[in-house]
Amino acid sequence: MSHFQIETAQNVKIQQRVATVWDRILAYLIDFIVIMAYILATAAIMTGLMDVSPFESMATSLVLGLPPFMYHLLMETFLNGQSVGKASLGLRVVNLDGSKPQFSGYLIRWLLRIVEISLVSGALAIVTILMNGKGQRLGDIAAKTTVITERRKTGFKSMPLFDIDDSYRPQYPQVATLKDKDLRRIKSIFEKAQKNSEHSILVKLADKVASQLQIKTEQSPITFIQTVLKDYQYYSTH
Repeated sequence: MSHFQIETAQNVKIQQRVATVWDRILAYLIDFIVIMAYILATAAIMTGLMDVSPFESMATSLVLGLPPFMYHLLMETFLNGQSVGKASLGLRVVNLDGSKPQFSGYLIRWLLRIVEISLVSGALAIVTILMNGKGQRLGDIAAKTTVITERRKTGFKSMPLFDIDDSYRPQYPQVATLKDKDLRRIKSIFEKAQKNSEHSILVKLADKVASQLQIKTEQSPITFIQTVLKDYQYYSTH
């Protein structure tokens, strides 16, 4: 699996682990099955229950054809960089600095997908990904995005703090730059300050952690530290 080092806008260096070509092909096949299931189910409903031909009018044709055509754009936009196929394999579209892409990024990827994948059966996308080294097809290069895998082990020691499930998504990838001892100290100070209702200590702790990670956040001190600890636990167990 390919790795590449990125540097965020805050000059934090993070190792990204890009999705393999095979992961992306499998994700594409899963999405294809989802799309075909929608088409077959919709066509059956129209012809059977509604006694309407799917191609009888412009409206019914749009109902049948537009969602599959827009599938990847809509999914990635509203599911934070994932489609059904990507989510099932733990893949996600991100910017090269690890942040969430803007809609324009998803749009560029989708527009070039029509050329790379739909028109040439994915051959151009596969060749580009293999040659690029950062898991990018042409759409990713144009949008400055890539597809990473979140199924990873970071070497962190297991440190159960919260009850989180597989649906949890970390907010601060900069947590990967911290060491186990850093997190244990943060946890210790956080729990002690909470127990003694020392709000000023919580504020100082949040400021120091945010400064160390070079993060700008609008979360409250308590929520921010809890998120950092949850992100750490996520990376240590996935």
